[in-house]
Amino acid sequence: MASTTEPTIVKKEDEEEEDSKPSAEDEDTGAQIAPIVKLQEVAVSTGEENEDILLDLKAKLYRFDKDGNQWKERGVGTVKLLKHKESGKIRLVMRQNKTLKICANHLVIPTMTVQEHHGNDKSCVWHAADFADGELKEETFCIRFPSVESELILLFDRNCKSFKDKIEEITESLAKDSGESEEGNTAAELIDKLSVGGKDKEEKTEAEEAPSSSEEKKDENEKQEKSGNEK
Repeated sequence: MASTTEPTIVKKEDEEEEDSKPSAEDEDTGAQIAPIVKLQEVAVSTGEENEDILLDLKAKLYRFDKDGNQWKERGVGTVKLLKHKESGKIRLVMRQNKTLKICANHLVIPTMTVQEHHGNDKSCVWHAADFADGELKEETFCIRFPSVESELILLFDRNCKSFKDKIEEITESLAKDSGESEEGNTAAELIDKLSVGGKDKEEKTEAEEAPSSSEEKKDENEKQEKSGNEK
Protein backbone atom coordinates (compact mmCIF):
# COMPACT_ATOMS: atom_id res chain seq x y z
CA MET A 1 0.00 0.00 0.00
CA ALA A 2 2.85 2.38 0.80
CA SER A 3 4.53 1.79 -2.57
CA THR A 4 1.40 2.78 -4.45
CA THR A 5 0.65 6.00 -2.56
CA GLU A 6 4.13 7.53 -2.40
CA PRO A 7 4.49 8.34 -6.16
CA THR A 8 1.14 10.05 -6.09
CA ILE A 9 2.19 12.34 -3.23
CA VAL A 10 5.49 13.22 -4.92
CA LYS A 11 3.67 13.98 -8.18
CA LYS A 12 1.25 16.36 -6.41
CA GLU A 13 4.14 18.19 -4.74
CA ASP A 14 5.88 18.62 -8.10
CA GLU A 15 2.69 20.04 -9.64
CA GLU A 16 2.30 22.52 -6.79
CA GLU A 17 5.91 23.69 -7.23
CA GLU A 18 5.37 24.19 -10.97
CA ASP A 19 2.16 26.16 -10.33
CA SER A 20 3.89 28.38 -7.78
CA LYS A 21 6.65 29.33 -10.24
CA PRO A 22 5.89 32.59 -12.12
CA SER A 23 5.21 32.11 -15.81
CA ALA A 24 7.06 34.01 -18.51
CA GLU A 25 4.01 36.18 -19.14
CA ASP A 26 3.83 37.25 -15.48
CA GLU A 27 7.48 38.20 -15.21
CA ASP A 28 8.22 41.95 -15.05
CA THR A 29 10.89 42.68 -17.62
CA GLY A 30 11.07 46.37 -16.69
CA ALA A 31 10.61 47.44 -20.29
CA GLN A 32 8.61 50.63 -20.93
CA ILE A 33 6.10 50.42 -23.73
CA ALA A 34 5.24 53.70 -25.44
CA PRO A 35 1.54 54.29 -26.23
CA ILE A 36 0.57 53.72 -29.85
CA VAL A 37 -1.69 56.80 -29.98
CA LYS A 38 -0.81 60.07 -28.31
CA LEU A 39 -3.82 62.05 -27.11
CA GLN A 40 -3.58 65.81 -26.90
CA GLU A 41 -5.19 67.82 -24.15
CA VAL A 42 -8.25 69.70 -25.38
CA ALA A 43 -9.42 72.83 -23.60
CA VAL A 44 -13.13 72.52 -22.81
CA SER A 45 -15.08 75.77 -22.62
CA THR A 46 -17.96 75.84 -20.15
CA GLY A 47 -19.09 79.37 -20.94
CA GLU A 48 -18.38 80.38 -17.35
CA GLU A 49 -14.87 81.74 -17.92
CA ASN A 50 -16.00 85.40 -17.90
CA GLU A 51 -18.19 85.02 -14.82
CA ASP A 52 -17.57 85.27 -11.08
CA ILE A 53 -19.08 82.66 -8.76
CA LEU A 54 -21.38 84.21 -6.14
CA LEU A 55 -22.74 80.92 -4.79
CA ASP A 56 -21.75 77.26 -5.28
CA LEU A 57 -23.77 74.49 -3.58
CA LYS A 58 -24.54 70.82 -4.16
CA ALA A 59 -28.24 70.13 -4.56
CA LYS A 60 -31.01 68.13 -6.21
CA LEU A 61 -33.29 69.90 -8.64
CA TYR A 62 -36.90 69.13 -9.56
CA ARG A 63 -39.14 70.51 -12.31
CA PHE A 64 -42.93 70.62 -12.11
CA ASP A 65 -44.58 68.73 -14.96
CA LYS A 66 -47.87 70.49 -15.74
CA ASP A 67 -49.15 67.67 -17.95
CA GLY A 68 -48.57 64.98 -15.34
CA ASN A 69 -49.26 67.36 -12.43
CA GLN A 70 -46.21 66.10 -10.55
CA TRP A 71 -42.61 66.92 -9.71
CA LYS A 72 -39.91 65.30 -11.84
CA GLU A 73 -36.24 65.13 -10.98
CA ARG A 74 -33.96 67.16 -13.24
CA GLY A 75 -30.69 66.01 -11.75
CA VAL A 76 -28.23 66.01 -8.87
CA GLY A 77 -25.27 68.33 -9.15
CA THR A 78 -23.94 71.79 -8.35
CA VAL A 79 -26.06 74.94 -8.49
CA LYS A 80 -24.20 78.21 -9.09
CA LEU A 81 -25.03 81.89 -9.15
CA LEU A 82 -22.72 83.52 -11.71
CA LYS A 83 -22.15 87.23 -12.36
CA HIS A 84 -20.79 88.34 -15.72
CA LYS A 85 -17.64 90.44 -15.41
CA GLU A 86 -18.62 92.91 -18.16
CA SER A 87 -22.42 93.12 -18.34
CA GLY A 88 -23.00 92.50 -14.61
CA LYS A 89 -25.90 90.14 -15.39
CA ILE A 90 -26.45 87.30 -12.93
CA ARG A 91 -27.70 83.86 -13.90
CA LEU A 92 -28.46 80.58 -12.17
CA VAL A 93 -26.76 77.52 -13.63
CA MET A 94 -26.95 73.92 -12.45
CA ARG A 95 -25.09 70.98 -13.99
CA GLN A 96 -25.51 67.28 -13.34
CA ASN A 97 -22.67 65.36 -11.71
CA LYS A 98 -20.28 63.44 -13.99
CA THR A 99 -22.10 64.24 -17.26
CA LEU A 100 -22.11 68.03 -16.56
CA LYS A 101 -25.39 68.25 -18.47
CA ILE A 102 -27.17 71.56 -17.83
CA CYS A 103 -30.45 71.07 -15.97
CA ALA A 104 -31.13 74.77 -15.21
CA ASN A 105 -29.92 77.95 -16.89
CA HIS A 106 -31.76 81.25 -16.50
CA LEU A 107 -31.19 84.90 -15.58
CA VAL A 108 -31.94 86.22 -12.12
CA ILE A 109 -34.29 89.18 -12.61
CA PRO A 110 -35.73 91.67 -10.09
CA THR A 111 -39.20 90.07 -10.20
CA MET A 112 -37.89 86.59 -9.33
CA THR A 113 -39.03 85.37 -5.90
CA VAL A 114 -37.88 82.26 -4.02
CA GLN A 115 -40.28 80.74 -1.50
CA GLU A 116 -40.25 77.77 0.84
CA HIS A 117 -42.00 74.73 -0.58
CA HIS A 118 -45.40 73.97 0.96
CA GLY A 119 -45.07 71.30 3.63
CA ASN A 120 -41.28 71.36 3.56
CA ASP A 121 -39.35 74.34 4.89
CA LYS A 122 -36.06 72.81 3.69
CA SER A 123 -36.91 73.19 -0.02
CA CYS A 124 -37.14 76.31 -2.19
CA VAL A 125 -39.51 76.93 -5.10
CA TRP A 126 -39.39 79.60 -7.83
CA HIS A 127 -40.53 80.39 -11.39
CA ALA A 128 -38.18 81.35 -14.23
CA ALA A 129 -37.84 81.52 -18.02
CA ASP A 130 -35.32 78.70 -18.39
CA PHE A 131 -32.99 78.05 -21.33
CA ALA A 132 -31.53 74.68 -20.29
CA ASP A 133 -33.13 72.82 -23.23
CA GLY A 134 -32.01 75.36 -25.83
CA GLU A 135 -35.24 77.37 -25.87
CA LEU A 136 -36.96 79.69 -23.42
CA LYS A 137 -39.62 77.92 -21.38
CA GLU A 138 -41.51 79.00 -18.30
CA GLU A 139 -40.55 76.51 -15.60
CA THR A 140 -41.32 75.95 -11.94
CA PHE A 141 -38.31 74.63 -10.04
CA CYS A 142 -37.85 73.09 -6.61
CA ILE A 143 -34.40 72.61 -5.10
CA ARG A 144 -33.30 70.44 -2.18
CA PHE A 145 -29.88 70.30 -0.58
CA PRO A 146 -28.49 66.86 0.37
CA SER A 147 -28.54 65.90 4.02
CA VAL A 148 -28.76 62.28 5.10
CA GLU A 149 -26.97 62.24 8.43
CA SER A 150 -28.71 63.84 11.39
CA GLU A 151 -25.63 65.88 12.28
CA LEU A 152 -25.81 67.56 8.88
CA ILE A 153 -29.28 69.01 9.39
CA LEU A 154 -27.85 72.37 10.43
CA LEU A 155 -25.68 72.42 7.29
CA PHE A 156 -28.75 71.56 5.22
CA ASP A 157 -30.74 74.41 6.72
CA ARG A 158 -27.84 76.82 6.26
CA ASN A 159 -27.46 75.89 2.58
CA CYS A 160 -31.17 76.31 1.91
CA LYS A 161 -31.27 79.63 3.76
CA SER A 162 -28.10 80.93 2.11
CA PHE A 163 -29.52 80.08 -1.33
CA LYS A 164 -32.80 81.88 -0.58
CA ASP A 165 -31.10 84.89 1.04
CA LYS A 166 -28.61 85.26 -1.83
CA ILE A 167 -31.37 85.28 -4.43
CA GLU A 168 -33.31 87.89 -2.44
CA GLU A 169 -30.18 90.02 -2.07
CA ILE A 170 -29.54 89.92 -5.82
CA THR A 171 -33.15 90.69 -6.80
CA GLU A 172 -33.31 93.64 -4.38
CA SER A 173 -30.05 95.01 -5.79
CA LEU A 174 -31.31 94.60 -9.36
CA ALA A 175 -34.60 96.30 -8.50
CA LYS A 176 -32.72 99.19 -6.90
CA ASP A 177 -30.44 99.56 -9.92
CA SER A 178 -33.38 99.46 -12.33
CA GLY A 179 -35.17 102.08 -10.23
CA GLU A 180 -32.15 104.37 -10.30
CA SER A 181 -31.79 103.91 -14.04
CA GLU A 182 -35.47 104.76 -14.53
CA GLU A 183 -35.06 107.91 -12.44
CA GLY A 184 -32.00 108.81 -14.48
CA ASN A 185 -33.89 108.28 -17.72
CA THR A 186 -36.79 110.42 -16.45
CA ALA A 187 -34.41 113.21 -15.45
CA ALA A 188 -32.69 113.02 -18.83
CA GLU A 189 -36.06 113.28 -20.58
CA LEU A 190 -36.98 116.35 -18.51
CA ILE A 191 -33.65 117.98 -19.35
CA ASP A 192 -34.20 117.25 -23.03
CA LYS A 193 -37.68 118.74 -22.87
CA LEU A 194 -36.37 121.86 -21.13
CA SER A 195 -33.56 122.26 -23.64
CA VAL A 196 -35.96 121.75 -26.56
CA GLY A 197 -38.41 124.21 -25.03
CA GLY A 198 -35.63 126.79 -24.59
CA LYS A 199 -34.55 126.38 -28.18
CA ASP A 200 -38.14 126.80 -29.36
CA LYS A 201 -38.47 130.02 -27.37
CA GLU A 202 -35.21 131.39 -28.79
CA GLU A 203 -36.28 130.56 -32.32
CA LYS A 204 -39.65 132.16 -31.68
CA THR A 205 -38.12 135.41 -30.37
CA GLU A 206 -35.73 135.49 -33.31
CA ALA A 207 -38.65 135.02 -35.65
CA GLU A 208 -40.54 137.85 -33.95
CA GLU A 209 -37.53 140.14 -34.13
CA ALA A 210 -36.94 139.42 -37.79
CA PRO A 211 -40.14 141.09 -39.09
CA SER A 212 -39.55 144.17 -36.94
CA SER A 213 -36.08 144.65 -38.40
CA SER A 214 -37.45 144.30 -41.93
CA GLU A 215 -40.14 146.86 -41.15
CA GLU A 216 -37.49 149.29 -39.88
CA LYS A 217 -35.53 148.90 -43.12
CA LYS A 218 -38.74 149.52 -45.09
CA ASP A 219 -39.40 152.73 -43.15
CA GLU A 220 -35.85 153.94 -43.78
CA ASN A 221 -36.20 153.28 -47.51
CA GLU A 222 -39.49 155.20 -47.61
CA LYS A 223 -37.90 158.14 -45.80
CA GLN A 224 -35.00 158.23 -48.25
CA GLU A 225 -37.37 158.14 -51.22
CA LYS A 226 -39.46 160.92 -49.72
CA SER A 227 -36.45 163.15 -49.09
CA GLY A 228 -35.25 162.54 -52.65
CA ASN A 229 -38.59 163.59 -54.09
CA GLU A 230 -38.63 166.78 -52.03
CA LYS A 231 -35.25 167.74 -53.43
